[in-house]
Parts: sequence; structure tokens; C-alpha cells
Amino acid sequence: MTEIFVFGTLCHEPVRRIVAGLGVVAQAADLPGATVLRAQGTGWPVLVAAKGQSVRGLVLHADAQATARLDAYEACFGYARFPLGVEIAGVARSVSVYRPVSDEAAQIPPTDGAWSLADWGRDWGAIEEFAAQEVMQQLQRFPPAEVGRRFGIIASRAQAMVSTQNWRRPALVGANPPRSDVTPVARNLAYAKFFAVEEITLRHRQFDGRMSDDKERAVFRASDAVTVLPYDPLRDRILVIEQLRLGAYAQEDPHPWLLEPIAGMIDAGEDPQVSARREALEEAGLTLGALHHVARYYPSPGGIAQVLHSYVGIADLPDDITGIAGHLAEGEDILSHIVPWDLACTLLEAGDMANAPLVISMQWLQLHRARLRASG
Repeated sequence: MTEIFVFGTLCHEPVRRIVAGLGVVAQAADLPGATVLRAQGTGWPVLVAAKGQSVRGLVLHADAQATARLDAYEACFGYARFPLGVEIAGVARSVSVYRPVSDEAAQIPPTDGAWSLADWGRDWGAIEEFAAQEVMQQLQRFPPAEVGRRFGIIASRAQAMVSTQNWRRPALVGANPPRSDVTPVARNLAYAKFFAVEEITLRHRQFDGRMSDDKERAVFRASDAVTVLPYDPLRDRILVIEQLRLGAYAQEDPHPWLLEPIAGMIDAGEDPQVSARREALEEAGLTLGALHHVARYYPSPGGIAQVLHSYVGIADLPDDITGIAGHLAEGEDILSHIVPWDLACTLLEAGDMANAPLVISMQWLQLHRARLRASG
């Protein structure tokens, strides 16, 4: 057995079970001379020296398989095991703890108070459970460093699933069968980088009450995203962006640069409206006023696991607001355009707006434009 002291997210039993499997027995322990702070903006625990204080955690008694799983998981974040002295029921014990391997990873990030397992579990626990599941799946195919570089997008996909779990449609029409009427037979993560592809075999209860035969399907997984169409009610104009879209290119579109609303992925822990405002700054240099919710919807639920949150954002759109922008670190190359209202309607009718969120947002704006103009 390997004895490992944990003080943070692995003290959350559901995450620990996903990561370590069943080959672990946990025992309460204390680490004197230290405290745990909360990393600003992320909620991650940060262990720092603190004279006269003590950290309550767990010593994991892990078998060989569980130790290997724990080591691989922690290696994703640049951590390895180092010797450490703790106290178990007041008796000193030499165990090990996961600490940063590199000097860069060891730098203490900005913190904003004491870290609490209960608070973290409330805000991040369910997200981390889904994220840990994908991390452990990816570790079967990729080295830990590679998986760790993708953790941000893994966490975003995890948040998307938690958000959908917590959402309920009104279900005013439809039989609306529950999720429990679907029986998963097999699931396989076939591809995983910025996007992921999952192969699923399932059967489900049919509308006539009988169970279906096994069905083999593939699902394209993406983080949830926001779109925002900036509208200036005083000048009666919108702003759209133009950029290369690989979906259109792969479809053999002769002009794969599409007109779109501003859009972007929702980061883990981020509210959709915060994402919308952030993306407006990054993609068009715009500071938005009021955000008007258009819709929350699946863009193509037959094969894409993603929800879009679309908004119309009130903005000041003078003639000189357009230009080239985008997040350089993400390789974005974005050109913005001011479009007067009459021309925008012509573009919609003529099919120049070939992007679903733009069509949906324009149609919403056609319904609500008079009200927005009247309110200033």
C-alpha cells in the first residue's frame, strides 16, 4: 500500500472514486504548519506554509492500481509525489503528497481567501466529477501532459453537462419521456482534443412502449457557447463578424468565410452573459449595454452535444467601430462589418446569413426592434 496525503479536491469522495477507483481506504489526517487558500477565479485549493496552523485532510491507503491512477491524474497538472510528515490521530506519520514538479507550477497564484471543501463542492464538485471522468478516459490514450493541456476545454464540456442537468424545459407539448427510458449499452471516447467524439450504443423505450433494438451512434461534443448580435437602436444598425469556418470549408462551400454574430465558448465557472461580454471585447472591441436573451437551444441535437445561448446586445456602433480583431493566442482572424437595418433584412431574406444563430437572432430582432428603438 502507498500512503498519500490529500488536502483538496481529492477529499471530495465522488471525484476520488472516479480517479482512484475502488482500491483506496481513506483516513483522516492533519498537516501542521500549513493552510489551504482558494485560487482566485478558479476555486482550486493552494497549499501554503502557515506557522501555527494545520490542514485537515485524508491519508489514502492506495493499492498499486489506485496509486497508478492517482499518479497519472495528478501528472496532468504537473504534480508528483514527494515525502511529507503528517499526523494521524496525533501520531506522526511519514507519507507522501502531490506537489508541483516544476518551479513554474510551484508559483503561488493569486488567492482570495481560505479554501473550503464544502464551498468548492457546492460550486465546482459536479463539474469536476464530469471533468475527472473525461480525464481518466483520455489517460487511456494520451500522456498526462497532453491531457493536462486540454483540461480547460474538458472542464468547459463538464460545465455544459452540469448546466443541462439543472435545466428543465416547460414541456408544454410532447410525451416528454424521462432520461431513464434510455439504456446505455456501451460508450467509447473515440476522439478527444479541442472537440471530442463519443461513440454510444444504446436502446430506448419507444412510443409504443416496447424497447428498441441496440442503436450505434456517434456524438460530437463541444462546450456550450454564447452568441451575441450587437444592435444600435439609435443608428438602427447591427454589427456582424466575418471569419473562416471549417465546417463550411469541409462542406465544399466555395466561400467558407461566413457572416456571424459574435460568439465563443463558455469557460468553466462562467455565466453565459459574462461570456457574451468577454467575447464582444475580444472579437469586436465592443463594450455591450443591456443584453436581451433570444433563446437557449441545441443547434443540431441529432449528433451534436452542445447548447447555445443567444443574445442581442445593445451597443454604440459608430462608423469607425469596424476592423480586424480576435484572440491572437487562439489564432482568430475576424473582420467586423456595420450593416444598416434595411440591408440586414435583405441579407437575411437573400440567404447571405447562412449561420443559424444569426438567422435566429435577426428574426428575434425583427419582432422586438420597435420596442428596443422606443426605449432608446
